Amino acid sequence: MTANGILSRLYEDGETTSRGYGYFLLVFDTAMILYVIVSSFFAGSPMIEAVDFALGIFVVFDYAARIAASRTRLRTAFGFWGLADLIVILSLLAPIAGEGFAFLRVVRTFRLLRSYHLLRQLRSDFSYFRRHEASVFAGINLALFIFVTTALVFETQHGANPAIHDYADALYFTVTTLTTTGFGDVTLAGPSGRLLSVVIMIFGVSLFVRLIQVLFRPPKMEYECPDCGLFLHDPDAIHCKHCGRVLHIRNEGVS
Repeated sequence: MTANGILSRLYEDGETTSRGYGYFLLVFDTAMILYVIVSSFFAGSPMIEAVDFALGIFVVFDYAARIAASRTRLRTAFGFWGLADLIVILSLLAPIAGEGFAFLRVVRTFRLLRSYHLLRQLRSDFSYFRRHEASVFAGINLALFIFVTTALVFETQHGANPAIHDYADALYFTVTTLTTTGFGDVTLAGPSGRLLSVVIMIFGVSLFVRLIQVLFRPPKMEYECPDCGLFLHDPDAIHCKHCGRVLHIRNEGVS
């Protein structure tokens, strides 16, 4: 088998090899997000720099292999997700130049979770994901949103604000601000810090609240009404809200 054939099996065929590699990348990118948080407590350590380099080499391999396997190589290399991967590589292999972009490593996970192939795999392999997809994505989006916001606070305030020493301090400020608790014991310094606080508060009363509602509210059931085509219904729906037709939505209690 040629090298292109191997790469196509790895990224595009949807069979066992591709499925396994897709799940591996999801675990890898999730672990890398956790690593970004932990490594903030040991900034400048030679061990951290060595791990950054090893992670960077793997991301380079994944980036190059994905381009080689793609039918639209220029779009893959220089599209939004390709440029995001280049920034991730810069943050890992050139920490002095790219350490301020470390929080963008979360973009890799977001790219995977928006991949058609991975979504199809998750729906096929996990019945829980299939039944609660909206809630699962609300939880993931909430976690990614908090992580990115925390990282922005850390990257802009670390070294300039004595109240922000590590990700724990940044996370504490982010959560208290997003939830509008506002203890006031940690504040962001300077005009840029105040503007960032305003942005976080605005999102706290809009996007953050919306994600929490979706996460804990029972998700809509996906079932197309034969008469009017309405696709989303309440979990306990008996009649279609649009046309009134009696529905027969299959669930755990309906055979």
